[in-house]
Amino acid sequence: MDKKQSRLRRSLQTRHKIAELRVDRLTVFRSNLHIYANIVAASGDTVLVSASTAEVEVRTQLAGQSGKGGNTAAAALVGKRLAEKALAKGIQSVAFDRAGYRYHGRVKTLAEAAREAGLKF
Repeated sequence: MDKKQSRLRRSLQTRHKIAELRVDRLTVFRSNLHIYANIVAASGDTVLVSASTAEVEVRTQLAGQSGKGGNTAAAALVGKRLAEKALAKGIQSVAFDRAGYRYHGRVKTLAEAAREAGLKF
């Protein structure tokens, strides 16, 4: 079992529990260069809101910074942007799905920034 399969195995229990609760979920994916966050509908088949460091608006705000999309400052920006988009669409409460990643570093920063911007989870 490689690293990716181990992470996905760890994420299954969380995803099953969130599916039982039937709430929208905020899911996170991180790569070495970027971080992506989506709010997925309770049915699990529709992405309601998304934000990432690959977006043009975020890239322009990160221009000139070292590390660009792969650091905690970028994760905080994505979390804040995602929460603003969600609140504009009327989504106020979600379940946090960290997708098997440990709750520290960029994942923790993204979650805290989304909470500070008004999203509840």
